[in-house]
Amino acid sequence: MSDTTGRFPSRRSRPFAVILGTDEIASAVAIELYRRNFGVVLSHNPATPVIRRRMAFHDALFDDPVRLDGVVARSAPDGAAVRQALAAGDGVTVTDLGLLDLVVVRSLDLLIDARLQKRDITPDLRHLARFTIGLGPAFRGGGNCDVAIETRPDIAGAVIAEGPTAPYDGKPALLGGRGRERFLYAPFPGRWHTPFEIGMRVFKDYPIGQLGSLSVDAPFDGVVRGLVRDGTEVPAGVKLLEIDARGRTADVTGPDARAQAVARGVGDVIDSRALRPLPLARTAE
Repeated sequence: MSDTTGRFPSRRSRPFAVILGTDEIASAVAIELYRRNFGVVLSHNPATPVIRRRMAFHDALFDDPVRLDGVVARSAPDGAAVRQALAAGDGVTVTDLGLLDLVVVRSLDLLIDARLQKRDITPDLRHLARFTIGLGPAFRGGGNCDVAIETRPDIAGAVIAEGPTAPYDGKPALLGGRGRERFLYAPFPGRWHTPFEIGMRVFKDYPIGQLGSLSVDAPFDGVVRGLVRDGTEVPAGVKLLEIDARGRTADVTGPDARAQAVARGVGDVIDSRALRPLPLARTAE
């Protein structure tokens, strides 16, 4: 069971935090924790491809150089590399290793489930770390996690100490006057290919990528805000891309307002539960 006091023991090493997920929300939380001097590892969730990759640390998995708000991310293929990265402490770590692989690297001080599984049944996390936080639908503060935090855009960052978070309502916030229609989804599993990059201008009905033999075309004029990485094998039903109708005024890089609100909620929990034994880390130069 998790520590009911929520306090970490005093020690020389930085507290160890694992975040499940590598998308923009997980990445904003990672920045918040790194600045509070946690050793941070983000664990990739293969079930849901990341689309807002320029807002996230995700592409560090492929050894791409990634820096968000001055914080650097590097990949770690195995436990030894994770240990080395934690010892160096000069950024956050992104890995394909799952939770069961990471719990043997070192005991977890903080576990945050940022996979945003929406409708899936979420297991009790509390026996896996000294303190646990669940983000988004299907979590219950004091139930399957110590504390839950809302991720729905209109209430993002709200801390739920007792009881459930709001259920998934399937209604994306409007962006440039567009809601759900700004996303295109995979109608079947397959390998995704695209020559486009995030930030590129597109026009209605222009082919952006291909899933198997199916051409996936832009639903309207705009800028690519989210895009599954070229060559990714995707399951049916996941988001392939997002188009921002605001065009060149679209914000496609760095943590967005929703992700920042969730990260602030995590910071509030850390402060209120005295989970921060060390001074703030300096942002990597």
